This record gives sequence, C-alpha cells and structure tokens, in this order.
Amino acid sequence: MSSERLKTEIAGIPMNTPVLTASGTFGFGEEFADFVDLSLLGGVMVKGTTLKPRRGNDGVRITETPSGMLNCIGLENPGVEVFLRETLPRISRHHMNVIVNISGSTVEEYGVLAEMLDVPGVAAIELNVSCPNVKEGGIVFGTDPKAASDVVRAAKKWTKKPVILKLSPNVTDIVLMAKAVEEAGADAISLINTLMGMEINIHTWKPTLGNITGGLSGPCIKPVALRMVWQVARQVKIPVIGMGGIASWQDAVEFFLAGASAVAVGTANFVHPGVTMDIIRGLEQYLQEKGLANIRELVGKVECG
Repeated sequence: MSSERLKTEIAGIPMNTPVLTASGTFGFGEEFADFVDLSLLGGVMVKGTTLKPRRGNDGVRITETPSGMLNCIGLENPGVEVFLRETLPRISRHHMNVIVNISGSTVEEYGVLAEMLDVPGVAAIELNVSCPNVKEGGIVFGTDPKAASDVVRAAKKWTKKPVILKLSPNVTDIVLMAKAVEEAGADAISLINTLMGMEINIHTWKPTLGNITGGLSGPCIKPVALRMVWQVARQVKIPVIGMGGIASWQDAVEFFLAGASAVAVGTANFVHPGVTMDIIRGLEQYLQEKGLANIRELVGKVECG
C-alpha cells in the first residue's frame, strides 16, 4: 500500500508513512496486529511507561463525551523493566518503529528511563511532561518552560535516541513552550496532549470519573490541536508531529498543511481499529490526484494571506 510518496523521515528515523499512533490509544501495537499492517505505520508510540509499575486510578477511568472521550487511566503500566524484558522483544518482531512514551515524577527519573531505554529496538523516546513534578511541589512539567527544558536535557544526556517532547495544550503560550524545549535539544515535538475536562452525573451529583477530571480527546479537540500545530510549526525548526482528533485522511491533510511533518492517530483507534490504514490509503490517493511526489510537499503550505 505504501509508496515513495509517503516515505519520510522524522528526527533521523526513516518512516514508510507519516502516520503514527498516539500513546495510550494503541497498547504496545501488537494488540492491533489483526487490523493493521504495523510495518506501514511511521511509528507506534507505545503505552506510557514509568520507572516502577503503576496500577492506575481507581473508579471509572473512561467516559464518552459529545465527539470525544474523557480518560483518567493514571499511567497504568507494568514498569520499564518488564517492558524491556518481556514486551520489547515480543513487539520487535513486527518490524515497526517503537517510540516509547515515558513519564517521571522528577527530572532525574526521566534521565534514568532514557538511559534504560537506550537499547536496540527502540527508535525514539517521547517525553510525557503532563504529570506532576513531585519534587517541586506538584508543578506540572508541561506548563513550565524551564521544567520542561530540564526534562529534555536530562533525557538527552543519557540517550543517543531521538527525543520527542509531547506538549500539553493546557498552557497560556504554546509557542513559548515549544521554543524552550527546542532550545534544550528536543529532536522533535508532538502536540497536542489531551485537554483537561470533567463530567458530572446529574443523578448522583458526583463526577463521573474516579479522578474527578480527565484528559479530553477525540474530534472535539481537533480545531484546538490544528491551531496549536500551525502556531508552533511556524516558530520552530524541528519537526512537529501533529495529533488531536484526527479520524480521517482529510483531517490528516489539514495537519500537514498547518505544518506537521507527521501525524499521530489516537482516540479514533478505539472507534475503528483499522483507521490508520484508511488514512494511509486516502493520503496516497490525495497526493496522486494533486500530482505531488512526496508528502513533504504538503507540509506548511496553508495559505493564510
């Protein structure tokens, strides 16, 4: 299905297509092997990984909202040691770019995780900075330019793998954050992570989610994500991986035009497990119809004037 038109490269990683899957929505990739040719994906951003195993949040973790989904999984995962010992050898057989999404409670933890994951079979690491900075009293790394930069530097110090920083949209100035992490050495930026939201049960008068608030994703956030990708891509020199509400090839084209060099599909995987293959086919046909030799010819070509 893939052709030269869709081949690209992000931060030195050769990709058969510019279509990836977003962390937390695609497991470790192997769960979708019956629906998707994993080797055709630009990469699989695997389930968030932490230093120690995490059981996640109590209570309801996912609820559907109009045109979207709220989740508060709480980074449930078996921990990095189990990932390295059991999961990575297993998923490496699928010949896909494995991008490991990592979360830490301190700057030092990100450095430790980056060093542990500097192994064959890992294509890159993605830094999830939308989590509490325990050492600094609950500040979220992703909303503080200095804190996010410190995390990037810590990771870069301990790994030779490309480092992708995943930006939180829950900030006043997304460009300020992007420039800060670029300066700190990030090889690419992925955006956006989920928006913060909540739902209240009008019969019980209690929040639906066990964690009260959760991350909002799905088609409802696409206009916000698209705007932020457009803002950031014009201001940084490193590649941008756009995500947030992408559910069709038409959505993906918008993100490329806004300046994304690749896209990641998230919540849509829950609705249609084979959606990434549909998007790849649609992009191939679109480029052919437009007479474009490669997807890179589309990047940043939106005409705003």
